[in-house]
Amino acid sequence: QVQLVESGGGLVQAGGSLRLSCAASERTFSNYAMGWFRQAPGKEREFVAGITWSGSNTDYADSVKGRFTISRDDAKPTVYLQMNSLKPEDTAVYYCATGRGRYVVRGTLGYAYWGQGTQVTVSS
Repeated sequence: QVQLVESGGGLVQAGGSLRLSCAASERTFSNYAMGWFRQAPGKEREFVAGITWSGSNTDYADSVKGRFTISRDDAKPTVYLQMNSLKPEDTAVYYCATGRGRYVVRGTLGYAYWGQGTQVTVSS
């Protein structure tokens, strides 16, 4: 069973940047697509970004396109989410996920393994 551990969250002012990391316990994660999701209080968990097993294709929610970048380093093995030009509406708990297929899907059912989440708070 793959274990995922997120880090890099914190408090930042609007317009600032953060880089989230998600470390996997097994190198077999290189066989799967990776996704980042977020959940704000009182809201459903939503897709943020995803990357295919090979790293050759990425997908982003419209709300973060042009500001966030997902990448992966299978040698570590870790997936990253670089978040720039942060807005207060980006405030949420961010989760990474993996484990059902090689290609990015936007639904939570497309992922078998989840991290515990890391809090991102953007102040105005």
